[in-house]
Amino acid sequence: MPTDFRRPESVLVVVYSDGGQALLLRRRSPFEFWQSVTGSLLPGETHAEAARRELTEETGLGPEGRLEYSGVSRQFAIDPRWRNRFGPGIVENVEFEWRYRLSDDVDITLQGDEHSAYRWVPLRDAAGAVWSWTNRDALWNLAIT
Repeated sequence: MPTDFRRPESVLVVVYSDGGQALLLRRRSPFEFWQSVTGSLLPGETHAEAARRELTEETGLGPEGRLEYSGVSRQFAIDPRWRNRFGPGIVENVEFEWRYRLSDDVDITLQGDEHSAYRWVPLRDAAGAVWSWTNRDALWNLAIT
């Protein structure tokens, strides 16, 4: 697969606090919506490496919290607005769900221009605020545990 195409594998990192709050990021494009930390795996990268990299790239967070794989992966159809980023005929993606636990809500530093804002929201409210069904399921499952 040429390196200019994205791998059809990604991570979802749900950032949450012991107080039951989830961190949501407002994505800028291709339209504005709220989401958790997400990103595609780079060539040769494991989903564990991608989770750590995306968390740091998008929020500036690092060793102050605990990052763990939930053991859940989901397959979904790639939204047509993103299909041109993948190779010809690639229409599905596998997403690995990670969780990053902090003792308290913290201020973060948005990195780059992918996101325009962030907010801390109760887990159940966060599940209703995100665009992606995989993100909604991940937040909901965390809220009921």
